[in-house]
Amino acid sequence: MVSFIGRRLCQALFVLLIISVVSFVIQDNLGDPVRQMVGQSVSLQERAALQQELGLNDPLLQQYGRFLMGALQGDLGMSYYYKQPTLDVIVSRLPATLELSFCALLLVIILATPLGVIAAIHPKSLLSRAVLFISTLGLSIPIFIVAVFLMYFFAIEWRVLPSFGRGETTSFLGLWQTGLFNQDGLRHLLLPSFSLAFVLTPIFIRLIRAEMQDVLQSDFIRYAWSKGISAPRIYFLHALKNTMLPVITVGGIQAGTLVAYTILTESIFQWPGMGLLFMEAVTRVDVPLISAYLMVVGVIFVVTNTLVDVVYSMVNPRVRIPGYSA
Repeated sequence: MVSFIGRRLCQALFVLLIISVVSFVIQDNLGDPVRQMVGQSVSLQERAALQQELGLNDPLLQQYGRFLMGALQGDLGMSYYYKQPTLDVIVSRLPATLELSFCALLLVIILATPLGVIAAIHPKSLLSRAVLFISTLGLSIPIFIVAVFLMYFFAIEWRVLPSFGRGETTSFLGLWQTGLFNQDGLRHLLLPSFSLAFVLTPIFIRLIRAEMQDVLQSDFIRYAWSKGISAPRIYFLHALKNTMLPVITVGGIQAGTLVAYTILTESIFQWPGMGLLFMEAVTRVDVPLISAYLMVVGVIFVVTNTLVDVVYSMVNPRVRIPGYSA
């Protein structure tokens, strides 16, 4: 186990190094940083002096080394628009994105688990076929279309839910502002959460259905039937328990991807999270903020995937891992 964790950490560090290279390289391809900082009214001499001061005339390898050392110290540059450290700007928007991702995953679990179990237990029933049809539909429809339709019906036609913003927020332990503890915040959270959940739920329904159908053919399930154990206990205790391990693994990975994939949802609903911040940074050509966003999202991806791999190997020691003996 120790060697496995060590290898995973080395792989994570290597991936983070690649991400840092990509984040650094795009800075030179998104415009002139001096022009973004001072505009066009500054003389050529002042531009040249500022380039020298910022180290933009240094060799590329030296600039990357300076960028990497700053990143290791938590310094990812200053935002051109906000005039603040980019990491501070991103951290201020991170709670809203985490809140949206958490609620979307919660809805996925609540909806996908019973529907996936029903589809596995009664694969030829009309309800099972309807569930599979809806899940196929969900996989085929882009998330922005789902978001627009939800907004049109619930916010414009029926006027029962707000269409944009985060609503009223309250302080949570003095750490961040959240809308989970008041009615207005929850109402603003419903539409973007359902938009994300609608896209992810079909994946989990099909995964639970496929895994549970395999588990129901196992010898220990046949043995449970022979002992006369009740059907609900077999389905929801013995079978579902063994089905959920790969589902939890995929869920952990999806939790990391949601942080990045909320860009469209946050843009449509004007949800003040990291996704909307990234779109605004692209519009304003705020190069340091774009680069910092890629770094932060990359770290979230790598950390989440590494933790999922480690937890999976601890929960299921039967998994063959080089250097690990069950």
